Amino acid sequence: MTDLPPLPVRTSPSVRYGTIVHTRLWHEQVHQDLTGPQFTVLGLLRTHGPMDQGTPGTLAGLDKSTAAPMLERLKHRGLVAITKDDKDRRRKLVTITDAGRELATTLAPAVVGISEEMPAHFNPVERDQFLSLMRRAIEAAKR
Repeated sequence: MTDLPPLPVRTSPSVRYGTIVHTRLWHEQVHQDLTGPQFTVLGLLRTHGPMDQGTPGTLAGLDKSTAAPMLERLKHRGLVAITKDDKDRRRKLVTITDAGRELATTLAPAVVGISEEMPAHFNPVERDQFLSLMRRAIEAAKR
């Protein structure tokens, strides 16, 4: 048997456990039927207005094979509308509906709450350092 370092030192289990904790908090405090990426897309549309079909997924960090079906699910739930662009009929526009806007507005405080809860035990310097290191690790992994 090999000697393994303690669990928190190993990156993969720590990241996976962080994701599990975040998902649990999301389901308990935010919404059981709306995912984080779906909320992000609704928030982008609420803030920036209508977008071509590819833009919300790109801004949310989703690949096309994930974004397109997700937009269709949001459409079927009445949270977004997908229409042809009057100026370019080949282009589809995604617009948040009143129901989508209301849901995003209602859930926003809880989303902020869990975002603050995860690093709550850090002092401000540690929190900034943690978030900075996470961003660096994510950017390095994208390359």
